[in-house]
Amino acid sequence: MKLTILGSSGSLSGPTNPASGYLVTVDNSPAVLMDIGPGVLGKLQEIQDPSDAHVVFSHLHADHCLDFPSLLVWRRFHPFAPAKDRKLCFGPSSTLTHLGRLSADGPGEVDDMSDTFAFAPWRVNEEHLIDRISITPFQALHPVEAYSLRITEHTSGKTIAYSGDTGWTDQLVECARDADVFLCEATWCSGDGDFPPGMHLSGAQAGRAARLAGVKKLVLVHIPPWGDVEATLAAARSEFDGPIELGGQGRVIEI
Repeated sequence: MKLTILGSSGSLSGPTNPASGYLVTVDNSPAVLMDIGPGVLGKLQEIQDPSDAHVVFSHLHADHCLDFPSLLVWRRFHPFAPAKDRKLCFGPSSTLTHLGRLSADGPGEVDDMSDTFAFAPWRVNEEHLIDRISITPFQALHPVEAYSLRITEHTSGKTIAYSGDTGWTDQLVECARDADVFLCEATWCSGDGDFPPGMHLSGAQAGRAARLAGVKKLVLVHIPPWGDVEATLAAARSEFDGPIELGGQGRVIEI
C-alpha cells in the first residue's frame, strides 16, 4: 500500500502546497482519493488518471472538497480519457446535496452525480469495503459532520489512520490504534492557548494521540501556511518519541 500526499496545507492552500488531498494506492486496484481540496486535482493529474480513483471525504469544508466539481468535469467531458465506469464515493450524509450545489448550473439546483459516482454515507465504526482496502469511519469533533478514517489493506493488514479535521476526542485514539502510519492534523501548531473548542489539534495533541494509540509513525498535516513547522514538530516530539515526519506535498510513504 502506498500513500501519496497531494496536498496538506491547513484550512487553505499554500504557495506550493494545495489544501487537503491524499492518494492511497494498492496493486491491481483503483486508487482511493481521501479529500480533494483546492489545488489537489492538478497534483493528481501528475501521477494518476483522475478517472480511475474512488473518492472519500472526511468532511465537507471547502479546503477538503472544493476540487470535486472539477473532477466531475474531467470524468464526464475529457475528450479522450473520460471515466469508463462509475466509482465509489463515501462521505457525510449531506454529500450529494452539498457537492451537487457546488457543481450545479444555477441557483437552487443540485447536480446529480449518480452518472459517474455511486455514493453511500459513512456508517460510524463500520467497515466499508473498497476493492482491496477497508475504511472504517470514526466520529470526529468538528463544527460540521466529520470523520477520522482508518484504512486497512486486506492482504498485508497494514493500516493508515487519517485524523481529518478534529478537536481532541478519544475516538481519534481508537481510530489510530496501532496504525502503521498516522496522518494527524496540527492546525494549532505549537500553541497551547485558548483556541476555539471542538475544531482542531495542536502539535502536542497530535503527538499525544500518537503515543496513546501506539502508532508506528506520525505524519503531521494540515498546518496553515503561516504556521511554524519546526515549532510544531518540536511540540509533537514533546509527547511522542517515535518517528515523526512533516507531511509535505509530494511525500510518498510505502506501507
